[in-house]
Amino acid sequence: MAADKTGGRVLVVDDEAPLLKTFRYCLEDEGHAVATAASGEQAMALIRSRVFDVCFLDLNLGDTTALELLPAIRNAAPWLRVVIVTAHSSVDTAVQAMRAGAVDYLVKPCSPEQLRIAAATQLHARRLDLRLEELERQTGSGNDAAQLESRSPAMADLLDTARQVAASDANILVLGESGTGKGVIARAIHRWSPRHAAPFITINSPGLSGELFESELFGHRKGAFTGAVANSPGRVAQADGGTLFLDEIGEVPIGLQAKLLRFLQDKQFESLGDPVTRQADVRLVAATNRDLNGMVKAGTFREDLLYRLDVIRLHLPPLRDRIDDLPTFAKSFLDEFIRIHRGRARGFSDEALAALSRHRWPGNIRELRNVIERASILCRGELIEPRDLALGEAGAAAPSAARPIGAMSLAALEREHILAVLGAAETLDIAAKQLGIDASTLYRKRRQYGI
Repeated sequence: MAADKTGGRVLVVDDEAPLLKTFRYCLEDEGHAVATAASGEQAMALIRSRVFDVCFLDLNLGDTTALELLPAIRNAAPWLRVVIVTAHSSVDTAVQAMRAGAVDYLVKPCSPEQLRIAAATQLHARRLDLRLEELERQTGSGNDAAQLESRSPAMADLLDTARQVAASDANILVLGESGTGKGVIARAIHRWSPRHAAPFITINSPGLSGELFESELFGHRKGAFTGAVANSPGRVAQADGGTLFLDEIGEVPIGLQAKLLRFLQDKQFESLGDPVTRQADVRLVAATNRDLNGMVKAGTFREDLLYRLDVIRLHLPPLRDRIDDLPTFAKSFLDEFIRIHRGRARGFSDEALAALSRHRWPGNIRELRNVIERASILCRGELIEPRDLALGEAGAAAPSAARPIGAMSLAALEREHILAVLGAAETLDIAAKQLGIDASTLYRKRRQYGI
């Protein structure tokens, strides 16, 4: 079932063969990938094995009705947008179907233009839902654009390579220290690719193990394990037609790497608790700050999986190796926090910029963002000064000249701050957002500090 990447995946269910053919040709002319079913049984078999965005469902089939079929569809594919196709005499029943979970209805005979508009409308709604889900999951800043330009020759070359390979479907492995912007590059590759209109879905590997990781990736059926109170499609199914970003791939449990490898080879998978083999057309971008070759030698990462992932390798340089970009990043972050916090700061003194340039930035761009946010809040004038940055040995004033907190070290202060945020936040994801870091970084910080 191939299609233009900007098209959707559409299922047409009707027991009239001429109508199935007409709908199929009309929708395929619009670039959609179309599958057809002549019965409820055939429809459910397709829905359980493939991912569809929109379903045109005849109200009265030979073996069942839409009203009888809708609960099973909602259970198997809760994201699927179902449009009822009905005769004039059954409009009232079509309205009942909408109350049962359908999103719209078409009255037979409908024109090709009505069908095209209905498909485009529902596909747009589906993509908005996916985009909203992705925005809710993202914990990074809105400053991607600033990070996708560089005065550093090495970084500029990397960005050119990323744009070039985005046009292909090759798997990409993004390497780099924590905080260098691996997620930003992954999102950019998706935007630059032919899959840009389809979903970009992120899964953070740290903190997930065994059933939890498998469920997050491939989904599960209700009752598959303790706590599985409803069906879940999984990130692979959500990313169908688009890009799946596997953050910190080095954290994937060794026992599940074979299943991931099989999916990368065959584009097939099974959800936990469900024997049905499913298909998904997904382009993979993986990222890590770990030495995967060393893990292969240590027996904690599969060599065949590394080969499959490492088709194209992009190695992001740390911020200390692209200091010429720092003023651009700093200004972009400050503009963001002016809007958020409405502070006094409007720029940086020359001394503050010099202090920023001297700092080694072990936390890279993410650390810079946090420093700028703090400075924008504490700044007493229109220009951020070194004392507002609290960079210690990097050239700022000593901590006592800013706001002393006893003799507590920076590491101890960070640990206490993380503990305080974790204690107040309802979930780890919320805590990560409040700290301005992603979930994988919070996981490593907790492990580092024994929290």
